[in-house]
Amino acid sequence: MRYFARRIGFFLATLWAAVTLNFVIPRLQPGDPAEVMVRKLAGKDAQLDPAAVRAMRAMLGAPDGNLFQQYVDYLKALSHGKFGISYTYFPYPVTEVIGKALPWTLVLVGVTQVLAFVIGVTLGAYAAWRRNTRFDSLVTLGSTFVGTLPGFWIALLLLFAFGYTLGWFPTSGGYEDSMPGWNLGFVGDAALHSLLPAASLLVTAPIGWILGMRNTMVMNLGEDYIRLARAKGLPDRVVALRYAARNALLPSVTGFAIALGGVLGGSILVETIFDYPGMGRLMGEAVSNRDFPLLQALLLFIIVGVLVANLVADLLYGVLDPRARKAGQ
Repeated sequence: MRYFARRIGFFLATLWAAVTLNFVIPRLQPGDPAEVMVRKLAGKDAQLDPAAVRAMRAMLGAPDGNLFQQYVDYLKALSHGKFGISYTYFPYPVTEVIGKALPWTLVLVGVTQVLAFVIGVTLGAYAAWRRNTRFDSLVTLGSTFVGTLPGFWIALLLLFAFGYTLGWFPTSGGYEDSMPGWNLGFVGDAALHSLLPAASLLVTAPIGWILGMRNTMVMNLGEDYIRLARAKGLPDRVVALRYAARNALLPSVTGFAIALGGVLGGSILVETIFDYPGMGRLMGEAVSNRDFPLLQALLLFIIVGVLVANLVADLLYGVLDPRARKAGQ
């Protein structure tokens, strides 16, 4: 019980620190969002009117007062689930903007993360079982090489080859002519638009799971319980799946839970390259436009998602492995 209480205490302390940093970091960014919007409306070479800047700041609901008062107001707004008005998508609230982008990221990045995990642990386990063979060398060396390739370069290459040159897939957006809704036309259109971004993520996403699963399983194959299982005359398939792979999978499951928590952040580069309407593109727009309310809400979503996933992973680890509870006391 002490193990679980400590993990929950660490979670609450980390959450408070994350919320505070989420308030401070956007305000360290130079520039005034109100001035940026007035300059966009008036033109880059036009002289800024202080009255117009003040009016824009009031219209955006920009925080005023000293930093401590802003922090108190920020905490009060969070307690009521209010994140303010988005500067980029004025006059829409931040919650509405995020609500429209979140499903796209959950489908794209969530599905690719699950597929990457399944593919990665399967290839890694089989490569470990067949270690020092041609298949093992191909998987490990190939994964190491592909892991050195930049993700944005892979996305641009796929976009050029299959989008512009061959014209097999759409080059941007989440859908085209169909009306959004739960109908076959829209679902098929959205799936077609997501294939290239998903392929860009799946090229490199399984690599960490492959190498991690292989290395962990190779270590487990040298343990005494594996020798005992073989001495009992158990089939190789049983030894590989029920003994070696099952124990090697535990760290990967923990990492998978944390990776799912990071899904809320989307993939900024891939979503920006394909103009995909997800959380990653939203994050890029918020940074470039100094949209403090939207940026704070996005960062908070990502941080809370990772922290909750980390907490769930710690609690599950304590349930699945009694040694973790003993070590944490």
